Amino acid sequence: MKKLHLLGFVLLASFFTTSSFTMVEERLISNTILIKIFSHTVAEDIEAQNFKSIGTIDTQTGEVVFSVPMQSFEFEKALMQKHFNNNKFLDTKQFPKAKLVGKITNLSAIHFDKDGTYPAQITGELTMKDKTNTIREKGSINVKGKNIFVDSKFFVVLAEYGIAFTSGKPSTNINKSIDINVHAEFKQN
Repeated sequence: MKKLHLLGFVLLASFFTTSSFTMVEERLISNTILIKIFSHTVAEDIEAQNFKSIGTIDTQTGEVVFSVPMQSFEFEKALMQKHFNNNKFLDTKQFPKAKLVGKITNLSAIHFDKDGTYPAQITGELTMKDKTNTIREKGSINVKGKNIFVDSKFFVVLAEYGIAFTSGKPSTNINKSIDINVHAEFKQN
């Protein structure tokens, strides 16, 4: 009888240690994130990129956090970068970071341990220039082995974050809403 219990224990232990059983890390962290912003008007297109953001995803709870250093956006024209950072626009000295704190609301449909592309729905709070608004956005999570790629495209209405121009060149050169593209790469150990 003891031999059967021992044999059962050995079989159970070997089942949990085989490669067919995959453990997924709970908290994934990335600093391999590209955030692009884009504004189109008749006057001009404005585009910038940021490679300095940090993000986390908790694969068990669906909690996500992205922190974006606003002074790290790089523009094609130096004058655009200067305007972006000044106190009439984003005032990045006083408000150096934007932050998204949210949750994947369809977490049960995403399998972090199985290759595939999964649609993701995120609800959370986006804070920029000391203004916080609730967002509900869609994206995709692509699992390829131990690599996880997160992509999302959405827009932000500038006036909702205290950024509004009623006259002058900015009122005609900057769209009232900005396209935001996020591409983040997470790696499981």
